[in-house]
Amino acid sequence: MTEPGLVVLDEAGAAPAPRRLLALPGALVRTARPRQWIKNVLVVAAPAAAGRLSSPHVVAQLALVFCLFTAAAAAVYLINDARDAEADRAHPDKCHRPVAAGQVPVAVAYATGGVLAVLAPLAAALTCNAMTATILSGYVVMQLAYCVKLKHVLVVDLVVVTSGFLMRAMTGGVALGIVLSRWFLITAGFGALFMVAAKRYSEALQMEGRGAATRALLDAYTTGYLRFVWQLAAGVAVLAYCMWALEAGGVANGALLPWRQLSMVPFIGAILRYAVFADRGSAGAPEDVVLHDRALAVIGVVWVALYALAVADL
Repeated sequence: MTEPGLVVLDEAGAAPAPRRLLALPGALVRTARPRQWIKNVLVVAAPAAAGRLSSPHVVAQLALVFCLFTAAAAAVYLINDARDAEADRAHPDKCHRPVAAGQVPVAVAYATGGVLAVLAPLAAALTCNAMTATILSGYVVMQLAYCVKLKHVLVVDLVVVTSGFLMRAMTGGVALGIVLSRWFLITAGFGALFMVAAKRYSEALQMEGRGAATRALLDAYTTGYLRFVWQLAAGVAVLAYCMWALEAGGVANGALLPWRQLSMVPFIGAILRYAVFADRGSAGAPEDVVLHDRALAVIGVVWVALYALAVADL
């Protein structure tokens, strides 16, 4: 007798065929990491900063870009999980991923991921512009190279993951033809590196001594080094944001207060709040920290309000 809800695997390590076929669509969606889709909201960053969200056409275009980037990211997740199925089975949490658990056959994950990897840039070329398609293609190629080789190269693995976030922040602006500020790009890049390094640091603390079986480079990095990286990245991100906020000068067009400069306060507060979780080693899932910490959410709302006032010149 088996426990309720427990999937019984056959001799090949997969669920019985009829049940597996019925559950396959849902398992594929779970493999695409719906909780990670929040990262793709970064495509709104550049248009929002430029005050370009008032047009229904712009909102529709950004929704399309969000979907395209989600498809590209899903392709990478599917192929990555197919390659890492054995290693994931040794991880206390990742062993529940659909491919590692036998809910999605490895061949199906590869095939679905391959189709999405081709269709996402192609659709971007047809519905957006050539540069958007180029960024999506570059994202897919770079992330697949990460899955195959670059995840085993010290420092380069951090750069590749960080670049994925930066590409998200760039894509929305590129799709709308917005000229991107250098300080915006530096803020986005080092802000992403801060979160990536904090995640690695948390994983290194939690999986100390077992890193080689779960993530190839965890045993190669020292916790001291990863701590140095996220602290350095946090400092550069704060400095770059201050330069970005000051780039516009003082009070704009007769606005009551320098809202853009005042937005530095909640931004720095958000960095300091997130650093609490990084320091504790509990920033292993950034989306959990962002979505579930009420104080961070309040700080985020204050930042959005101040920046919205700056964009509106009120």
